[in-house]
Amino acid sequence: MIDAIRESVSTRIRAALVRARARLGRGMRTPRGFTMLEIAIVLFIIALVISMALPRFAGIRNAHLKSEARRLAGRATYLYSRAMSDKVVLRLSFDIDSDSYSVARLDPYSVKPVFAPDKEPGFAPVMLPVGVRLRDVIVEGTGAMTRGTANCFFYPEGYVDATFVHLIDDSGTVFTLSFNPLTGRVAIRDGDFGPSAGMIMR
Repeated sequence: MIDAIRESVSTRIRAALVRARARLGRGMRTPRGFTMLEIAIVLFIIALVISMALPRFAGIRNAHLKSEARRLAGRATYLYSRAMSDKVVLRLSFDIDSDSYSVARLDPYSVKPVFAPDKEPGFAPVMLPVGVRLRDVIVEGTGAMTRGTANCFFYPEGYVDATFVHLIDDSGTVFTLSFNPLTGRVAIRDGDFGPSAGMIMR
């Protein structure tokens, strides 16, 4: 009798386990992969985000180059006015090897005229930031220089040497600064420009 009861219980337990396993098997789905349509949509969204973000990154990258071009243009314009007002000769020296520039002044009416560093506050030598370089400097009467020091002079009579400065960043973007010899204005252009045929390079 006891054996029969045990056999019956054992049979019921086995049947319950089989039913439980069958239920679990029906409830669990086999994992499926992505369809080609889903993959295509994801790739399209990624490409769209990248195409929208790239111009912003380019703008950020060029921001340092633009900022340095404006700073140099502002300094050169001020030197033109100051040379006339102070009746001195000012020299803007570009050290191409160290990517820096500085200002020196000469009083033509002194007993021993000599260039000395300009000590006016805010006019200390400028070192270009990392990623921005002086590619070359073209000065009237001197020609293009890619190494060493190039000097541009501002005269008390209201004249500056016709000069072209090319600033370049790590991405290869070039900004051209051109000094107008008669007005002292400095034009900033996005791109690689040189002297026109009318500029005399002795």
